[in-house]
Amino acid sequence: MRLPTKRLCAAEGDGKKMDQAPPIRNPFVHVLKFTPLEKAKIALMTVTLFPVRLLIAAFMMLLAWPFAFLASVGRSETVVEPQCLWRRWVLHILVDIILKIIMRVMWFAGGFHWITVKGQRALPAEAPILTLAPHSSYFDAIPVTMSMASIVMKAESKDIPLWGTLIKFIRPVFVSRSDQDSRKKTVEEIKRRARSGGEWPPIMIFPEGTCTNRSCLITFKPGAFIPAVPVQPVVIRYPNKLKTITHTFLLTPQFLPIYTPSEEEKRNPALFAINVRRIMAKALGVPITDYSFEDCQLAMAEGQLRLPVDTCLLEFAKLVRRLGLKPRNAEKVLQEYGNRARKLEGQKLGLDDFAQFLDVPVSDMLLDMFALFDEHDDNSMDIREYVIALSVVCRPAKTLETMKLAFKMFEADEDGAITEMELAVILKTALGVTHLGVSCLFTAIDCDDTGKLTFDKFRSFAEQHPDFAEDYLHTENTGLHSGPCTATTKTSNGICPDFSPNDHHGTIDGLLKKHN
Repeated sequence: MRLPTKRLCAAEGDGKKMDQAPPIRNPFVHVLKFTPLEKAKIALMTVTLFPVRLLIAAFMMLLAWPFAFLASVGRSETVVEPQCLWRRWVLHILVDIILKIIMRVMWFAGGFHWITVKGQRALPAEAPILTLAPHSSYFDAIPVTMSMASIVMKAESKDIPLWGTLIKFIRPVFVSRSDQDSRKKTVEEIKRRARSGGEWPPIMIFPEGTCTNRSCLITFKPGAFIPAVPVQPVVIRYPNKLKTITHTFLLTPQFLPIYTPSEEEKRNPALFAINVRRIMAKALGVPITDYSFEDCQLAMAEGQLRLPVDTCLLEFAKLVRRLGLKPRNAEKVLQEYGNRARKLEGQKLGLDDFAQFLDVPVSDMLLDMFALFDEHDDNSMDIREYVIALSVVCRPAKTLETMKLAFKMFEADEDGAITEMELAVILKTALGVTHLGVSCLFTAIDCDDTGKLTFDKFRSFAEQHPDFAEDYLHTENTGLHSGPCTATTKTSNGICPDFSPNDHHGTIDGLLKKHN
């Protein structure tokens, strides 16, 4: 597989047809490279400075607790009660100022010595929703503590000792995992608060829904845009050379002008989200990409083949999603595709044949997908590679199931085995890379020097060496390993849970059909 030099199809949710920039590097991984001196500094500060910072931060949170408790005791989570002068000015405003000071001291102790705020925050009545991006770490909570704005949180968070009381003070919108209707209720609650005329605090939302490496802005979830009210975009910058918790940080949140949606954007939250994202990307000077939270789950899947930085599979997964090619019954459809591909015996297919195989019309979007597999620019592809890539996208954690399907398509009838060249094709497709050396792995498995491998041999080796990709592939292919990822969880992060309804009219997913 290879990334094409340009794309023909329009951006997701965008009706315009134009050439777009080529797909960018994996936005869900962050590779940190340190010199020996920098590593020594980090090691020293980890055992000296970091414990001190941690203790001061913990003390500040303990100091903040009684003030937050005093201000939130007896307060309703669903209505803004009329407040007497004493409670409004003493308990609310005074405590608000005290907590902001305490939080600022905590972040200062944590290394954020300089926080430069650009722009002016709008009043809740002017812009009841603030959209923040890019979302790259839990330090992105700093603007929340600076403004004491509401956020969207898991309902379980309010029961955590100490932390729960601090959270309740900012009157968050809670999402309950145990309630099947929670997403719908959350969207309705955001609507209610956003349309209250400024009675409620503004709501800060990270519309990306997951962490990235700040190299681009990924697809915005429509939840923040469904209320169809003016929003204020906020871009977050970390102008630091080194980004570890043992160093001093620089943070620059910038409040952009209020964005008021048009009538068309009010009817179409996906379009509203796209246009706000473009403005924020322009302010940041970074590109936009149609990768989404679902692609992050693919990049972070706990399979034996971990996706590298330059994988094509994120681009492939995006096109699968937009073309509606992801099957509901993945196991059945993949087996059917595998049987059909095996019968073709490696016969190359053109674009029309590819469309016929998938039972979809020829389009610019399909041509973009076809280009991923047309490595030699001869307008042909091996359909077996498509089936392997689709298997990885549908079953990212089931490496052996994908390999079993691949062996079935490539193996010879007489002995059920594949060659080293065929193993290279299988693995480079499963990893989404153009070049891949597999000699070390093939030699290690083929201990009898037969020049061929069966799936049983491969499975036995993989079970005995669960880190075979790390040990045999990454050592032979410099730069293949993706490194640590900035996203630390495969679910929505604690700052902005995935509360957007799956089938809401106007959302991106709702516009796509399901295949099979």
